[in-house]
Amino acid sequence: MAEKIRDIAHVSAVELSTPVLDDTVRFFTDTMAMEVVERRGNSAYLHAWDDYESFTVKVTGAGTSGIGRTWLRARSPEALERRVRDIEAAGLGEGWSKDEPGYGPVFHFTDPDGHPFGLYFETQRYVASDATRPSLKNQAARFPGRGSNVRRLDHVNFLARDVPPNADFVATALTGRASEQIVLDDGTRAAVWYTFSDKSYDVVYTRDWTGSRGRLHHVAFATDTREDILRAADVFLEAGVHIETGPHKHAIQQTFFLYVWEPGGNRIELCNAGARLLLAPDHEVVTWTEAERAKGQAWGLKTIESFHTHGTPPVAEAEWA
Repeated sequence: MAEKIRDIAHVSAVELSTPVLDDTVRFFTDTMAMEVVERRGNSAYLHAWDDYESFTVKVTGAGTSGIGRTWLRARSPEALERRVRDIEAAGLGEGWSKDEPGYGPVFHFTDPDGHPFGLYFETQRYVASDATRPSLKNQAARFPGRGSNVRRLDHVNFLARDVPPNADFVATALTGRASEQIVLDDGTRAAVWYTFSDKSYDVVYTRDWTGSRGRLHHVAFATDTREDILRAADVFLEAGVHIETGPHKHAIQQTFFLYVWEPGGNRIELCNAGARLLLAPDHEVVTWTEAERAKGQAWGLKTIESFHTHGTPPVAEAEWA
């Protein structure tokens, strides 16, 4: 059996579209404790305090909410070359770009559902200013001590018209390995969780009940502890941010979670998932059935209805009914 190559290091940054740019930027700076590191045109680049990369989130003003490009870092120049070759063979490559700050050449492509991605290796690391310089030299920036103190980007959950083609693309062209999945009674894969590292997951594909393409379910950011998430709930409450569900614990992946909607309408998760690592090189995919999912979350909380129906950009009922 051929050895499984893992050519993607991690999900490094994500772009979110918002119709209320200033409000969304304030959400990330005030309640998520991020720092604006650059502004270009109608976009703001924000950095989470312990991200070694120069930016974590790009927020772009637009007519509606939704997800823009997701950036992945390859493990080496050779890994980048191999992935570009396989992506082009799949017919989903779009060519090279040098448009983003802090990155060298970035290869643009889409997944089968149309979500835009960027893949690169060369990068400029975050350099702390006098105001953000940490006391401990093994972290990127000073611990902010405000808001929810999110440490880094954790994962992205994409909505997809058809999950299997996207899941297969991640496994083959991007060398991801599946960790968990939901399989319906008719044998259909309704959701698949993939990891590029030893984390339990980095990207997720969930079936879009509207039949749309290229939409977002949520973007997740990691905290150090569960207590950080409990504190964040109070932070969001006082800031008037819509808390959709949680704090609670998922059955799938055992993630302790809190879901909120940022002012532009995109769903944001705060999670504490780092304790569960996939150290077994021969990990077997965990499969959940319809009956098991009907039991709700880990401690019996039923999943709120909007968790299944809300995605961005929003889709009018007349467009899918």
